[in-house]
Amino acid sequence: MFFWIAYLSQDTLLAFLWSGTNSNNESTAQLVWQSFQLCAALVPPKIAFTYFMIYVIMDRILKQNKVLVINVLCTIGAIIIVLFSVRAIELYFVYPVLFKVIPKRAFFNPFGFLFAFIDLGYVSGIAIVIKQVRLQIVGKEREKNLVKEKLETELKFLRSQTNPHFLFNTLNNIYGLARRKSDDTAEAVMKLSKLLRFMLYESRNPLIKIEDEIKMLDNFINLEKIRYTKKLTVDFKREIDNEQEQVSPLLLLPFVENAFKHGASENRFESKIDIDLNLNNGVLIFQIGNTKEECNENAIKGNIGLTNVRRQLELMYKEYDLQVDNRKNIFKVFLKINLRSYEKI
Repeated sequence: MFFWIAYLSQDTLLAFLWSGTNSNNESTAQLVWQSFQLCAALVPPKIAFTYFMIYVIMDRILKQNKVLVINVLCTIGAIIIVLFSVRAIELYFVYPVLFKVIPKRAFFNPFGFLFAFIDLGYVSGIAIVIKQVRLQIVGKEREKNLVKEKLETELKFLRSQTNPHFLFNTLNNIYGLARRKSDDTAEAVMKLSKLLRFMLYESRNPLIKIEDEIKMLDNFINLEKIRYTKKLTVDFKREIDNEQEQVSPLLLLPFVENAFKHGASENRFESKIDIDLNLNNGVLIFQIGNTKEECNENAIKGNIGLTNVRRQLELMYKEYDLQVDNRKNIFKVFLKINLRSYEKI
């Protein structure tokens, strides 16, 4: 509607300027009104041709439903029909009916057809260009949304890849505590409940407070320590300048889980896990190291948890550094993230 109102206003102005140079009898208001009547009467066939080009010819070309020759012939036929319609409306309706005058020009006047053709090409060309630009914008937006949905689905999948053996082992441990009628049974169940609630609900949020992430890690570590009693020593140091700082949920858990899986669970003797978490002015530095019995490069390189974390970092943060150091008897991970470089998917 805005397009056609703008076109009609512009066409009326041009017709008024043209008529003003050829008439000295009518007032300005009369000339404007006559110009408007003339242009308004000629708009319907132009509208019909424009939408025929947009929704029939252009649609066929884009979908390649018809051969080019057929589309060209249909376009030429439509142009001829519209030009004849414009000339007929102008000479047999506008002048004799609206203006009450006899037209001086012949029906097949070459200049009349030429002006009508130029005007038709002008308005339909602009409309087609606008339509194609809109289609491109909509297409890019649709493509962007599809990519966004794909990445969001991938991220949710990555976050759900917590080792199922953890739940199995923890339930076995709690069962053992219950059999011994240990006072720690209720607390262990409560910690497991909080951990599962966090994984099921809190992890759906794109960002959470760093203090919530740390509480989740504490619950995980305490549940794992039930299995190892005095065989395992865990030292978790943290230095946080702002506990409200936002971080992606479950981002650090795979590193801790990996330390237990490839460290304590595979070590026949005493083992140790050192965790150091530092947050200063939005920059998170997370270091974790665990002792191990032997160096297995292939197991580390193919570790699903570490691979998932790398992909999560690629999706969410612009500024990060992840380094893995696999030595003979110790495995270390160094992670540095600018949490304020978080990028929405």
